[in-house]
Amino acid sequence: MRFILNQRRPFSDLNEQEILALAISSEEDDARIYRQFAIALGEDYPASAQVFADMAVEEDAHRRRLIERHQARFGEVIPLVRRENVSGFYRRKPLWRVETMTLDAMRAEAGAMERQAERFYLAAVKRAEDADTRRLLGDLAAAEAGHEARAQDLSDAHLTPDHRASEDDKAQRQFILTWVQPGLAGLMDGSVSTLAPIFATAFATQDPKTTLLVGLAAAVGAGISMGFTEAAHDDGVISGRGSPLKRGLASGIMTTIGGLGHALPYLIPDFWTATVLAMLIVFVELWAIAWIQNRYMQTPLLRAVIQVVVGGALVFAAGVLIGAG
Repeated sequence: MRFILNQRRPFSDLNEQEILALAISSEEDDARIYRQFAIALGEDYPASAQVFADMAVEEDAHRRRLIERHQARFGEVIPLVRRENVSGFYRRKPLWRVETMTLDAMRAEAGAMERQAERFYLAAVKRAEDADTRRLLGDLAAAEAGHEARAQDLSDAHLTPDHRASEDDKAQRQFILTWVQPGLAGLMDGSVSTLAPIFATAFATQDPKTTLLVGLAAAVGAGISMGFTEAAHDDGVISGRGSPLKRGLASGIMTTIGGLGHALPYLIPDFWTATVLAMLIVFVELWAIAWIQNRYMQTPLLRAVIQVVVGGALVFAAGVLIGAG
């Protein structure tokens, strides 16, 4: 065996036995990934879970054919050759990433996996010398090329229009719970909570540089605080709100953006020009948040306007009065 630990070799250097060994381990890995998809989707998306379970069975069949060919050609001992041993070879996402993937992301990943496997087998055919091995690798290339159609056949078998509509609705709700809701909360907090310190500083000092520094500190500090709070207070297991990491990122980033929106105008050295621009941005921010609440959270528009626009205006007025006083 010519592989050395932590040393990667070009695919062009592999011999026929090593190519078969690589194909065997690759099919095993892909079957394991599909089964992880099936497990992750089993509770919420049972029809799609069955599609991936059936695709794992197909990969197992490929692996058995490859093992039989290796036994006939090279004997029982199969060298350990994996994707990470071959330079330039495609890699799969780590299995722990499955927990953070959406249904659509899993479907897209499966399509990419099949296309990559097809390209591998087409390249492997050119490296094989034995006629039976070439025939098997060519058959597997054709099988992988047809797997997207096969996946569609499996989807048709397990995913009725009602099933697909139900799963798509669940995926949309999960997107809202994981990304939109914490992001919206962050955007609202960042936009509203930083109004008072930024505009109090602006009218108290009338110094754009000082106001900018205070605004940056308020926006970044609020983003870090909101991000950690969102991630820490709910692991998503009971609430079903999804990955705490994703929710924390959405909340933290949008909080920072909300605060930066009316802090960055103070990059302009003229105080009144910067302040008028910041006020215009605040106006747009508050109405945008009200629209997002109405669009994604089904909050009645009037209630959203009262909560966000009126509330934000009061905070803004408080900051101006404190700063001017």
